[in-house]
Amino acid sequence: MPGKATGGAGSGRRALILVENLSVPFDRRVWQECTTLRDAGWTVHVICPQGSKRDTEPEAVIDGVRIHRYPLRAATGGPSGYLKEYGSALWHTARLARRVGPVDVVHACNPPDLLFLPALWLKRRGARFVFDQHDLVPELYISRFGRGKDLLYRAVCALERRTYKAADIVLATNESYRDVAIRRGGRRPEDVFVVRSAPAVERFQPVPPEPELKRGRPHLLCYLGVMGPQDGVDYALRALAKLRDDLGRTDWHAVFVGSGDAFDAMVELSRRLGLDDQVQFTGRIPDADLVRYLSTADVCLSPDPCNPLNDVSTMNKVLEYMAMGRPIVSFDLKEARVSAGEAAVYAAADDESEFAALVAKLLDDPDQRARMGRIGQERVSGPLSWRNSQASLLAAYTAACRDHTPVPAADQVRTRKKRQRS
Repeated sequence: MPGKATGGAGSGRRALILVENLSVPFDRRVWQECTTLRDAGWTVHVICPQGSKRDTEPEAVIDGVRIHRYPLRAATGGPSGYLKEYGSALWHTARLARRVGPVDVVHACNPPDLLFLPALWLKRRGARFVFDQHDLVPELYISRFGRGKDLLYRAVCALERRTYKAADIVLATNESYRDVAIRRGGRRPEDVFVVRSAPAVERFQPVPPEPELKRGRPHLLCYLGVMGPQDGVDYALRALAKLRDDLGRTDWHAVFVGSGDAFDAMVELSRRLGLDDQVQFTGRIPDADLVRYLSTADVCLSPDPCNPLNDVSTMNKVLEYMAMGRPIVSFDLKEARVSAGEAAVYAAADDESEFAALVAKLLDDPDQRARMGRIGQERVSGPLSWRNSQASLLAAYTAACRDHTPVPAADQVRTRKKRQRS
């Protein structure tokens, strides 16, 4: 675990972090931010959805962080489903924010770009607004739904503009996102801070390989992550079919760890490609089992196709593979190269045949695999470590609270009102 953070002007101040798309502490980035702020002296509250299998309690205090959760049904059935999901989330967020009371900073994590609405309500009561941009929602919309720049696209662009305008400080996950905040969002460079996501190193500690996980074959390939329409699992499966059919390689077993909207479709695609005997889908699994697979893997897969979102986004799975010392095959994306450097080899964008050929090349070169693994671990423990992101996060909070008198907590407000009445 990173060392104790210091600074950040947190003594006696209160922060409220708003999250809609994941529960906390399951959302690892948000949890790292929470504990960093806590260690810097902040009282931290979080409002987020309840999880389905974990993070299910409506209220919890975990390691000093106060978490307020609400029930939320994920969207189904197109745009109307998202309107229902987001409307419910906003209502619950506003309800719970009133319960938390006054805060010095409201910290809203997207998607969606709707949390500026409760943030504005809190700004009028003295809070500063920090916008934590996890995704570029206009690019996410185009990449996920393929509907072009239609009316809904223009709507999400308008919401992004409103969020940028409302924010006092913007947190960007990488330099590409920072450029968007400055260029498209009109933000001053000094108000945009890069806070990179980083793997929780305590979660990713290699263990001895377990050859039985390879199901009797010499090599294990591993995919870890979400399985949505834009995540490229279909590209990986077609590349594996080419590895078998075009290159004649059957000396591997592949495991796909994770879940998402496209999970069932990917299982069906694997069946249609005749990969049932060599490809295993685990769904979400406990951390201990995940570490076992990654510790045994010879090559890890990052098959995100080139689209407006993926090209400029930092993929958590790439950083997690690097933390485990695994070599990576990726498509040639701008931010993939920034993150992985020489810890990965890169196929031309969306070229499944080249992706398969690079997997085969790495399987035949254990020395290169070991060298790439060492490079990845050195990058994660050095320039990409959470220690650097901690410093940037606390600098952002210092900037947000400069010349800002701490707001009183709710119990202090009630006490003051009682004294005024007496």
